[in-house]
Amino acid sequence: MTHPIIEALRSTEAQFIELRRHFHQHPEIGFEEHQTSERVAQLLQQWGYEVHRGLATTGVVGTLKAGNGSKRLGLRADMDALPMQEGSGKAWSSTVEGKFHGCGHDGHTATLLYAAEYLARTRNFNGTLNLIFQPAEELLYGGRVMVEESLFELFPCDHIFGLHNMPSQKLGMIGLRDGAMMASSDTLHIEVNGVGGHGAVPEHTVDATLVACHITLALQSIVSRNITPFEPAVVTVGSIQAGHAPNIINDKVLMKLTVRTLNEKVRQTVLQRIHDIATAQAESFNATATLRHINGSPVLNNNPAANEMVRNVATDLFGEASIASVGAFMGSEDFAFMLEKNPNGCYFTIGAGDEPERCMVHNPGYDFNDKILITGASLWCALTEHYLR
Repeated sequence: MTHPIIEALRSTEAQFIELRRHFHQHPEIGFEEHQTSERVAQLLQQWGYEVHRGLATTGVVGTLKAGNGSKRLGLRADMDALPMQEGSGKAWSSTVEGKFHGCGHDGHTATLLYAAEYLARTRNFNGTLNLIFQPAEELLYGGRVMVEESLFELFPCDHIFGLHNMPSQKLGMIGLRDGAMMASSDTLHIEVNGVGGHGAVPEHTVDATLVACHITLALQSIVSRNITPFEPAVVTVGSIQAGHAPNIINDKVLMKLTVRTLNEKVRQTVLQRIHDIATAQAESFNATATLRHINGSPVLNNNPAANEMVRNVATDLFGEASIASVGAFMGSEDFAFMLEKNPNGCYFTIGAGDEPERCMVHNPGYDFNDKILITGASLWCALTEHYLR
């Protein structure tokens, strides 16, 4: 027998599939989500929410109170797209060159709006509901900026929750994990400075490109020799930018790195070793290496009690077979900043389907699976009604 919330949401499903596809056709990248946030704010106001705009430039928070309950619940969705070209071939493909909802944030935003309309119409809860529409998740610091700009002081939340669609996970499956679920992420730049010159007379130079190559190789020893094999860590040099001509020895090279860990102590060890290795390797060649920490987000840690709440609500909605314990991901998510500030919450996944042909997020052929809009919306509605009883 289908749960009454799911039955009630069926009547508006087509409306929110259309809205999701509208967002998909008009993608906006981090801190530029002006049209998206305007549409979100207009709909929330239309349904009776008190709307606050401007946190982290384009962030929107919609607040709805019902009854006289003192509990306060926060639900979060991300709004931004990726700076990449779409190749899905769908009729609702991106209309903006070089921008594309390749991670499903169009679906996350539409899912929370889908729930928002139902909750405003029924008001079958007692307390305060804060709906948080966050910019710039793909930059991994939109969440940090919202927190720094007093998100939880302005909109206190006793519990907070976030979700993400997950291709490769069985359709509609709710994925939960206690503790560390997603990795910290740090972006580093290393500028290597040597002495440039003619490629035919290397003895008069300090080859910054050679130094960068030695640093790259040496960095690969960190995970295998400085970190226990029982703790995951990743150090990736994704870019080495050095010169253009074959007969010029470069005086300067820019290296760009990403670092991922699931433990804060491991994170600090890795970052310190990167600094030590880069500077020492450069010095051994009579060069210098200067490191800059561009940005970073913490490990995303789930509260087991909050996870249990989602598990119980999802079991009531979809049945026990729809719940799965999932492994940790080395990908990162800046909802971690919100959970770091307010650890009474969790982040979970909703399976988008495990068909071999279904594209993973950040793939040009990816598209959000509209079949799980109602899954996510019904879970948001049931979680609200459960917590704000």
